[in-house]
Amino acid sequence: MRLAGFGAFAAGVTLLPVLFPDNYFVTVVGVSAGLHVILAVGLNLLIGYAGQISLGHAAFFGMGAYASAILTTRHAWPSLLAMAAGLLIAGSIAWLLARPILRLRGHYLAMATLGFGIIVHVVMVQATGWTGGPDGMAGIPPLNLLGWEVDGDRRWYGVVSAAALLTIWLSLNIVDSRVGRALRAVRGSEFAAQMMGIDAAGAKTQAFVVSALFAAFAGSLFAHQQAFVSPDSFSLMVSVDLVIMVVLGGMASTFGAAFGAIALTLLNEGLVVFEDYEMLIHGALLMIVMIFLPQGLFVGLSQVGRRLSAVFYCQTEKR
Repeated sequence: MRLAGFGAFAAGVTLLPVLFPDNYFVTVVGVSAGLHVILAVGLNLLIGYAGQISLGHAAFFGMGAYASAILTTRHAWPSLLAMAAGLLIAGSIAWLLARPILRLRGHYLAMATLGFGIIVHVVMVQATGWTGGPDGMAGIPPLNLLGWEVDGDRRWYGVVSAAALLTIWLSLNIVDSRVGRALRAVRGSEFAAQMMGIDAAGAKTQAFVVSALFAAFAGSLFAHQQAFVSPDSFSLMVSVDLVIMVVLGGMASTFGAAFGAIALTLLNEGLVVFEDYEMLIHGALLMIVMIFLPQGLFVGLSQVGRRLSAVFYCQTEKR
């Protein structure tokens, strides 16, 4: 079923630009949705499968973006090497923070990750010599993939879509692995998991580091795609939006996280026309979804679809 779902998702991503070659929502909004898919799928490993809340994940998103921006513009590093450096920085910091932070639980863990996100955002604003401060950094060169320069909306759509599919594939393999089973055991009962011989701290650390690497990867792509970065792109509200994407789509579901990321991106883009009422409608729609589909859009709609199929099958058998 996972393989079929991945195939259907890949087919949809591939066919969209063919069916709608000049559509704004495909070539422009699709890139933003793809980056959000990478972020949400990575965060879902931590929140959905490991059961560890994080309200500061935009910090790792920003680390990847600023690493690529600084190294390519000021030190003339190749874009792929700068991306690798961003992954190394984000992964190392995540590993150093994971052990002390993930000892906390519940709202204490949420507050600790929130504090980390705020600290990183303040550094982005205050370290003007490195980050450009509140004004940000411009003139970031295009992504260069072994001589192939990624410029233009259609090329970026292809690269980001491939990156999103790779992220989903990696997540599905992690979930089906021994590590994934350990994460689900820790989410169910950390004490029981330890009694069964699972290294709960190690499993949570792995989830934290992998989710940070996914976020930094998306940040590097974001920096080259926008050619400009500023602290506003990695604020607290971005972290909150990422959590909403995971919850909206359905926690502990890789496709649910991807679906939630796409849905929230399209919702935010579509509500722009309502101007002053945008936030009001946004909040009302999220409340309605959480009330009637508490397990998330993807999981809830999947269950509804299975029930309708069962009813249709029973009616067909009676006939």
